[in-house]
Amino acid sequence: MPYKDVAPPAGEKITRTDTLNVPDQPVIPFIRGDGTGPDIWAASERVFDAAGGGIRSLNVALRQLLDLFVCLRPIQYFNGVPSPLKHPEKVNMVIFRENTEDIYAGIEFAAGTPDAQKVLDFLKKEFPQQFEKIRFGTKQKASDFWKKVGAPERDDVCVGIGIKPVSRSGTVRLVHSAISYAIANRRKSVTLVHKGNIMKFTEGAFRDWGYEVAKQYFGAKEIGGGPWCEIPMGKPGAGIVINDAIADNALQQFLLRPADYDVIATLNLNGDYLSDALAAQVGGIGIAPGGNINYITGHAVFEATHGTAPKYTNQDKVNPGSVILSGEMMFRYMGWTEAAELILKGLKGAIASKRVTYDFARLMEGATEIKCSQFGDNVIAHM
Repeated sequence: MPYKDVAPPAGEKITRTDTLNVPDQPVIPFIRGDGTGPDIWAASERVFDAAGGGIRSLNVALRQLLDLFVCLRPIQYFNGVPSPLKHPEKVNMVIFRENTEDIYAGIEFAAGTPDAQKVLDFLKKEFPQQFEKIRFGTKQKASDFWKKVGAPERDDVCVGIGIKPVSRSGTVRLVHSAISYAIANRRKSVTLVHKGNIMKFTEGAFRDWGYEVAKQYFGAKEIGGGPWCEIPMGKPGAGIVINDAIADNALQQFLLRPADYDVIATLNLNGDYLSDALAAQVGGIGIAPGGNINYITGHAVFEATHGTAPKYTNQDKVNPGSVILSGEMMFRYMGWTEAAELILKGLKGAIASKRVTYDFARLMEGATEIKCSQFGDNVIAHM
């Protein structure tokens, strides 16, 4: 069904004052998506109806329009899901990925274009020392290289340029949201993941500002001279440790010692890598939910984290777990905890029954492969 000129159905608006105000009959927008979207939405909607009593559809505004600065990715294991780890049950993390800054802000200039050359010329004039670090930023450097290797290439300057903005404001609102979440959900730690050892004034600043947030807004005190710190007794969240990890080491530690990590706060690019890598440890992105949230305005969009998989369109085949769990996140964010718990109960029971979609069935011993729609029914049956 096309979304143009869709009129909102009967229901009440969700509003926000100091808290999110959700009426008994809210209007909740959704987009089915393309590719496998219609199949997984049809299965997921029935699950949401069974848990929450029915929802309505209309068009939505997306991340940038609503300034949804947190990409929230909870990573948890469901018993019976195929995993490459010996102990996937130890993985229970929540990633707060910054959604609006970093390389993903999209400030790029294609190699060989006048715009890219303008940036190079500016750097050469205003920041000559930094310009020298651009390995092939001049015709002479390019020509010397091609002559050295004996390749018949031209000496044109062909350098793509990208800009990586990281602000204190953006860091404060992300880290504040992550620590607030840790307090509200009784988590044990918040880890700032970064590459500050290399990118000192962007990723390093993110780390430093993150610690400042913990101290300034939550009263955290340094442990043994810092920089790690802990919220002291008598403060909300007492005992929560705020620490940091360099991104490449974090990826290793998440595999070797997953139980040591809890809430993760990180920048956009790192968060992209980390969230999908962690999802692989507990069954893959087919069962990984996602939410995009502005914790200041209350606006939020919840979505599957996988792509459209067009080769499976209209085959009633793919796993709807990512959308179902994204709906669980939405209900929990709305304060509909009972509905969220019903969805978790149903999904756990459906997986334990070993009547699952093809992606799980091919890896689970003794499993029966069922259709996407049948898996939705199976979830409902186990609520």
